Amino acid sequence: MSLSRQLAGFIAWTRYEDLPAETVAFTKLCILDWLGSALAGAAKPPVRMIDELARELGGSGQATLVTGGRSSVANAALVNGAASHVVELDDIHKQSIIHAATVVIPAALAVAEWLNRSGKELIAAVAVGYDVCFRVGEAVSPSHYRFWHNTATCGTFGAAAAAASLLRLDEEQIVHALGNAGTQAAGLWEFIVDGAMSKQLHTGKAAMNGLLAALLAQKGFTGPSRILEGERGFFRAMAETVDESRITDRLGEHFKITENSFKIHASCRHTHPAVDLALKLRQQSGIRTEELRRIRVGGYRSVLAITDNPDPQTVYAAKFSLQFCVALALVKGRAGLADFSGETLHDPAVRSLMERVELTLDPDVDAAYPERWGSSMEAETVAGEVLRLVADYPKGDPENPVTAAELTDKFHDLAAHLPEDTRRSYLETILHLETIADVGRFWDERSRVS
Repeated sequence: MSLSRQLAGFIAWTRYEDLPAETVAFTKLCILDWLGSALAGAAKPPVRMIDELARELGGSGQATLVTGGRSSVANAALVNGAASHVVELDDIHKQSIIHAATVVIPAALAVAEWLNRSGKELIAAVAVGYDVCFRVGEAVSPSHYRFWHNTATCGTFGAAAAAASLLRLDEEQIVHALGNAGTQAAGLWEFIVDGAMSKQLHTGKAAMNGLLAALLAQKGFTGPSRILEGERGFFRAMAETVDESRITDRLGEHFKITENSFKIHASCRHTHPAVDLALKLRQQSGIRTEELRRIRVGGYRSVLAITDNPDPQTVYAAKFSLQFCVALALVKGRAGLADFSGETLHDPAVRSLMERVELTLDPDVDAAYPERWGSSMEAETVAGEVLRLVADYPKGDPENPVTAAELTDKFHDLAAHLPEDTRRSYLETILHLETIADVGRFWDERSRVS
C-alpha cells in the first residue's frame, strides 16, 4: 500500500469523535492563534498587493477574505494564507519545521464556510491537515530545508488533506488530491537574500494549491498515486535523506497537532532561543548594553543559514537577523510586533549593539536540532566578566509552553485595532467552535480592513 493511500485512509475516516479532548482544545487554540496573525497581517503591503490581484481576477462570493468582502474559496485561501504569515507570529512545529496554521487553516476555513460545515468538522479537518504536513515535513527534514521552505512545500499536503476532509472525499479521491498537491509543492529560500515578499506567496499558494488539488480530485481529476516515495516523487527529488517511517508512525493514534509550538516574538522562530536568552540576561544581570563588549551566540546550522544578517536594511529583513533581534531584546526588553519598526531598525543603540553580536555554530546545539531548537550565549563585559547562558527550548514549545490565557492575550494584542466586542465575539466563537452548526457564522463583519 502506498504512503499516499495510507494517509488517504486516515484523512477519509478521521472524525471529530476520534479526537481526544486534549486535541480538540489544542486545535481551537491553534485556530485562535492563526486568526490573530491573519488580522494583524491583513493590511500589510504584500497582502494588500495579493488582495488587489485577487479582486482583479474576480471570483464568486464563496468565502470571506480577512481583508474584507468575499471571493472564491481559492482566492480566500490565497489571501488569508498570505495575511497570516507576514507578521511572523504564526505557529511552528520543530521536527517538521512547518508553520502549519498559515497553510492548513485558510484552506479548511474557506471550504467549511462555503459548504456550511459544522465547527466539529472544521476542527477535525484542521487536526488532520496539521498531522499530514507535519509527517511529510518530518520525513524530509532537515535536508529538505536547505533549499526548500517546508511550510510551502510540505504545507501543500496539509492544505489538501484538510480540504479533502471537509469535501468528504473518499480514499481514492484523496490519493489523487495528495498526488496533485505534491506535484505543485514549491517554495525556495532564495527570497531571504533580498528580503523579498515571496514568503507570503509561499503560504498563500500552498493553501490555494492544496485546496485546488482536493477540488480537482472531487471531479475525478487524477494524480500520481506514489507522489511521496515514487522514483520521481517528492522524497527523491527534494531531500538528501528521508525517513519514510515518519509518515505512518502511530498514524491515527497520536495527533501531532499537540506537538505544535506558538510564537511570542515577532521574528523568525530561529531567532527565538537567542532572544529568550537575551531577555533573561537583561532581567537577571541588570547589565546595561554599554557594559557589553561582545555577545557570542551559538546556534544550529539553520540559524546561520537563515538569520545571520549583521546589517538588515528593511524591517522585514530585521525579523530574520539574529544580530538585530538579540540587540533589540537587550535594548528594549522585548521583541513584539510593535518593536519591529523603522524607528528601531535605525535606532543607534540597537545598531551599536548589533556590531558586538557574533553568531557561531555550536556543535552541541546543532546535534540536538531539530528535536530541540536551542541556543547558547556568552556575554563578555568591558570589565572582563563572562556570563554564559543556555536554552534548550524557546518559550512556546510544548516543553516550555504558553498558557491558553497567554494566547488569549496575544490575540487581543494582534487584533487590538478591532473593537473589544469584536475580539470577544471571535474568542467566544473559536473557544466554543464545536457547538457551531454552520461555520458561515465564523467571520465578524466588523473585522473588515479599512
